[in-house]
Amino acid sequence: MTLDRMVFVFAGFVVLLSVALAQLVNPWWIALAVFAGLNMIQAAFTGFCPAAMIFKKLGFKPGAAFR
Repeated sequence: MTLDRMVFVFAGFVVLLSVALAQLVNPWWIALAVFAGLNMIQAAFTGFCPAAMIFKKLGFKPGAAFR
């Protein structure tokens, strides 16, 4: 699996986790989904993604988006 795909999987997991926690625990967990969405938008414009840096250190090979 490439670094790009791993970032997408992680972002999707964070959003789904946020929705589940908002339903089961407290509606304020939606803020986590908002943070994830804003992070994806800024990464699209700047190329800076903390998750990509972590996954790269874990040994995932870069794809087209994060080199």
